[in-house]
Amino acid sequence: MSSPTNPFPSNIGSWLSPGESGPDENRYALEAALLQIQKALFIVAKDGRTAVSHSGQALLQGASPTEPPQGSYPLQAYVPPLPPAELGSRLFRERYGLRYAYVMGAMANGITSVEMVTAAGKAGMIAFFGAAGMGLNAIEHAIDRIQSALGDRPYGFNLIHSPHEPDHEAAVVDLYLRRGIRCVSAAAYLRLTLPLVRYRINGIHRDADGRIVCPNRVIAKVSRVEVARQFFSPPPEKLLMRLQAQGDISEEEAQLARRIPMASDLTAEADSGGHTDNRQALTLLPIMLDLRDEMMAAHHYDEPIGVGLGGGIATPEAAAAAFGMGAAYILTGTVNQACRESGSSDRVRQMLAEAQQADVTMAPSADMFEMGVRVQVLKRGTMFALRAQKLYDYYRQYTSWEAIPAADRQTLERDFFQCAFETEWLQTRQFFEERDPRQIERAEQDPHHKLALVFRAYLGKSSKWANAGDPSRQMDYQVWCGPGIGAFNQWTRGSVLEKPENRDCVTVALNLLVGAAVSIRSKWLRFQGVVLPPELDKFAPQPRAKLEAMLADDKG
Repeated sequence: MSSPTNPFPSNIGSWLSPGESGPDENRYALEAALLQIQKALFIVAKDGRTAVSHSGQALLQGASPTEPPQGSYPLQAYVPPLPPAELGSRLFRERYGLRYAYVMGAMANGITSVEMVTAAGKAGMIAFFGAAGMGLNAIEHAIDRIQSALGDRPYGFNLIHSPHEPDHEAAVVDLYLRRGIRCVSAAAYLRLTLPLVRYRINGIHRDADGRIVCPNRVIAKVSRVEVARQFFSPPPEKLLMRLQAQGDISEEEAQLARRIPMASDLTAEADSGGHTDNRQALTLLPIMLDLRDEMMAAHHYDEPIGVGLGGGIATPEAAAAAFGMGAAYILTGTVNQACRESGSSDRVRQMLAEAQQADVTMAPSADMFEMGVRVQVLKRGTMFALRAQKLYDYYRQYTSWEAIPAADRQTLERDFFQCAFETEWLQTRQFFEERDPRQIERAEQDPHHKLALVFRAYLGKSSKWANAGDPSRQMDYQVWCGPGIGAFNQWTRGSVLEKPENRDCVTVALNLLVGAAVSIRSKWLRFQGVVLPPELDKFAPQPRAKLEAMLADDKG
């Protein structure tokens, strides 16, 4: 790389060398300096060319003498150190005991796995185990393993809204309270529920100094303003009254609950995989930040609510943009599913590694099938989205299995269920006998509900076939995926992270964080008029060892 000649419009002051040596004008000096994110960077003009230094004394215009000091160089730009541990909100990091303001979001059916949660916690980040879609025994087994591996290090579990299975949602909350799970990611909520409120305010009290202490924290993940407003508000009065009437909370606890927000923090969920409204990050985050400020002013909470951003955070530039807009933290999802610690399969990881930005689409969801709620999934290499939509169309058009035309029923049995409808119903019935027997009772009285349960069973099993890598069911794989995967694959092409077997969640996270710091510092140089060579405008993914060397002086 050759240094650009006279790239600066004006000086901002003077720079004095700390010793006898002057600034470094080596052709690779600027490239190396940009990567040293934990050191200050001075850009000076030396004989009409670019030179750099990490130390020295800067005398800015207005503070320096009229005449530059003898032996000084014209100072063209300055950027301070920017360790990745300083990105995002310090309060958020301190609240959860984190080194980095980085969250690995909960992907259902254990895709955000025990291994991923453990790796994140040990690296000073936080991940939420993907408990949605799993039974209580499987969730408790994950709790045993994570608590044993991490101890007091940060971790969390998912709590998903289950409008058709309220008893299961309540049972999950009972389990979390019994096992001391102090942080949950509340996802897919359309309205606040009694179990969620009970979790949030369980154990609320005042400390010796009279401050309100709420042991359980909720990080809400929402994309709609009307839902965010509920989480920025105190628990609904009618739900507090029900909990008090049931003897779950005292009058004093109810009074304290009226002074806290439902969410400790909130993730503005933009165009992501899974449940999403395809919101645009550039508009969603500012709206959520403004709403947070409005609600903080209205309720005078003691603790500030952090607002993070998720959805499409798949490149350093996206991470830098999120932090630049004021995100307290960033949340990743699809890129984690592409990592080897995820609870998915090698077959799915390869499919994700080959995906481009346009290879995603929307499809009916399993958990809110009857409501018409949709999730974003991978469409390349699978027919799931088409088949899921076909099932929803049948559900909307017909009130029972028998009402569906015979030829269509044969197609469904042959291509979708790969067995007779009654056989599929027996398997579905067996699942709900353990999960929620009331669903069976209703289905026996209502053929339309029976049809919905069978169709939902297909949608539910499709993600499990993907996680298991069942080769006979690849056309039915449901792979939750956002368009960010295309940007991630483009960024990692030709690098150590191109192949799925080389992708681990912490290396991906550190590359995004370090890359964000490099991107922000390069933008600071641009804002001061520095013209960077094109090859310095991108941060290429680095191996874990090099990243750790770059962060060696970062104490967090």
